[in-house]
Parts: sequence; C-alpha cells; structure tokens
Amino acid sequence: MANIRWTVDELKLAFYLYCQLPFGQLHRGNQEIINLAARLGRTPSSVAMKLSNFASLDPVITGTGRKGLSGTSQLDRLIWDQFHDDWQSLVDDCSALLAQAGEPLEEEDLSFAQVPADYEGLTRETRVKVRVRQRFFRKAVLAGYRGKCCMSGTSEPRLLNASHISPWSVDPANRLNPANGLCLSALHDRAFDQGLIALTDEHTVLVSDRLKKAEDSFIKSTLVKLEGAPIELPDRFLPAGDMVRWHRENVFQAGN
Repeated sequence: MANIRWTVDELKLAFYLYCQLPFGQLHRGNQEIINLAARLGRTPSSVAMKLSNFASLDPVITGTGRKGLSGTSQLDRLIWDQFHDDWQSLVDDCSALLAQAGEPLEEEDLSFAQVPADYEGLTRETRVKVRVRQRFFRKAVLAGYRGKCCMSGTSEPRLLNASHISPWSVDPANRLNPANGLCLSALHDRAFDQGLIALTDEHTVLVSDRLKKAEDSFIKSTLVKLEGAPIELPDRFLPAGDMVRWHRENVFQAGN
C-alpha cells in the first residue's frame, strides 16, 4: 500500500485526524490511527507516516526543534493550506465521508457542548452537525494543550472547556479554528468569557482590577495569583495574536 497514491479524500481524513491527536500519539499503535487505516484499506504504519508528514508542515512543532517525517507531497501542502483557511469545510467534508462509511455518531458528540442559541429551533440534523463541529474544535484544542488547562494545569476532562478567544457569536469564520481556542478549566473559561482575565501578546495572564479588589480568598488563590504568569503554550495552533488582542480590547474589563 505504501506505493499507492493518497487521494484527496484520504488526505482530508488524515489531516482531520492529525488535528485531533496530540503530537506524541502519531504512531501506528494508536487506536484511532488503526481505525482510520482499516477504513482506508491502508496499514497503520502508512497512516501514521502521513500524519507525521503533516507534522513536518506544522510551524509550531518544527519551531521547537521537533520534526515530523520528510517526504511531504504537493497535495499534502495543498490540503494543509486549504483547510487552515476553511476549517468548517474540513469538518463538514470529513464528517460526511465518515458517515458514508457507516461510522456511528459518538455519544460524546451529544455532550460537553450545547447548541448555541442562534441554532435553537433548527432540525435535529442541523443540530447534530453543529455538535460534530464543536466536537472537532474541542478535540483539536485539547489535543494541542495536551489535555490540560493552560492556566491551572487541571487535566480532568470533565472540567475542561475548549474556550473561544474570539466568541462564537461574533467571529463565524473562526468558530472552528483551533488557533481561536484555549484549553481552560470551567472556572477559568467563565472568567475569560466574562472579561475578568485576558492575555497579553506574550501569552501572559492579565487580571481585571475587579478581581484584584475582591476579598474572596478563593478568587485570590485561583485567579488573582495568575497576574503576569505565562500560560502553557500548546504543541500546535498557538493562540492567534489578532484574536487575543480583540478579546483584550473588546471583552477584558481592565479597570472595572
């Protein structure tokens, strides 16, 4: 199978999986890689190699001295560039391909994230599609941050959110862009969403004056102490600078 060219649809599915797996799990023994290999009629080693080819195109990974495999094709680069500009098409195309292959909707698709208010009242099919998109965003963000809150280090998945930097409601083009995401605990997610904390361009934490003035010892020990602390950066999909600035300028309550 190593000499059989990859089709566009196969590369889409490989890139889709690449985005959702931590960098350290791009190996042939990973069950998700085994499952995709079986679906494509390829070996797990072949799929793992293709995912490592994509890693060699990832500037966040290569910028830290780590490497994927060489030998990427022009089509690999085309897929990489195309879907970095259109994440929703990637998710919709791949979920349709997987549905054609008879892959059942996972229970996780129907949990963790609620359908946003602007999607209420639509058909079940549309609601499921939204949840599948949200599931991709969650998995991609959590994989990038190694399954840990980037501010507290919490790793309990039931307490973690894939938090939008630029909100879902105001930035449709980046709703599924993993660079528009932070892995945050439920507490830190709420504080970020309410503008009580923010990030500098250097990815250190800003805390609002409102929190700094609080007498609550819990708030002091969990949030106020973060002032000036760097977040744990992800293995890939660094927080987009323009979105970080937008949140700081439009949501953060610096002086309140």
